[in-house]
Amino acid sequence: MSLPRIRPAEALRLLQQGATLVDIREADEHAREKITGVHHLPLSKLDEANLALHEGKPVIFHCKSGARTVSNSSRLAQKVGGFCEAFIIEGGLDAWKKAGLPVAVDRRHPIELQRQVQIVAGGLAFFGTMLGLFVSPWFFAVTAFVGAGLMVAGATGFCGMARILMRAPWNRTTYDTPAQGKTV
Repeated sequence: MSLPRIRPAEALRLLQQGATLVDIREADEHAREKITGVHHLPLSKLDEANLALHEGKPVIFHCKSGARTVSNSSRLAQKVGGFCEAFIIEGGLDAWKKAGLPVAVDRRHPIELQRQVQIVAGGLAFFGTMLGLFVSPWFFAVTAFVGAGLMVAGATGFCGMARILMRAPWNRTTYDTPAQGKTV
């Protein structure tokens, strides 16, 4: 069973009538940018949550682009389990912002770890290729190493670069504390 999708304006109307908005993004994403008043329930902790607390009130789920909520729609519907109506914001936080609806941005928090990995991996691959072309073919080893690391990360779920970046000075924030919003 999948959940019906609603547009941000309809979600706002339901929120004004007492619905509960649930952000399923991970803590590092939620800490930097969120819809005011949202409850935070990372998808990775969905099985531990009790959504029966919201019995009778509609629950609206969102992620960044809507892709995670859509691909996990049946899990989310199962979690709500008939306690109440549940919906997905079509297009997620991106559509919410595009509709001109307010978000709280806290630039003191770093960009999401996944984006940091993409920036570093892309930079290493690009510069490794350029150095391989113009300086020495030995620099192609950098590109090969990054590619191998990405394949291992995709196949196993272990990303060594993410583990290194988590220890970077700008990422030394604890995201597991509910100080930045309500936890479901």
